[in-house]
Amino acid sequence: MIAGHSWCRDKGRSEASPTGPYSCSARAANWESLFRAQHEVFEDIRSDFDSTELTQAEYDVLLTVTRAPRMTARLRDVTGNMLISQPSVSRLVERMVSRGLLTKCADPEDGRGSLVTATEDGAVAFRRLAAAHGRSIAERMARLDNDELAQLHTLTAKLRGRD
Repeated sequence: MIAGHSWCRDKGRSEASPTGPYSCSARAANWESLFRAQHEVFEDIRSDFDSTELTQAEYDVLLTVTRAPRMTARLRDVTGNMLISQPSVSRLVERMVSRGLLTKCADPEDGRGSLVTATEDGAVAFRRLAAAHGRSIAERMARLDNDELAQLHTLTAKLRGRD
């Protein structure tokens, strides 16, 4: 349990915060709740990719690429949107190129970089899965009303340092 970790030795003491006193253990319990919710939702959503032609990682690459102008994105932008390391993204992109989902070429504006473009097959595979995946996400998020959705957006942005 997170609250039992050595970094949380407050023994119930409260710390001052802009919104009031919260103990370290209360903060840790909230962190654990957030972590578990993220994990459980992620596991539920993962089933959207069972028996499909794309893995979740491939879908994530195509999400970034198909949203870009002309369905072309810099490899570093794709990497920045992924939750895996740069070498792993590079290997993934190479596999997707060999499967005909993407093309890859040198970036004419950055000699060290690369551009990746969704092929027609890649875009079709993405759109086919995106419809079902979008419905799954919408069903999960329908548990929250509009005020809760706005609050969730505000809180997650704040936790990510983007407030």
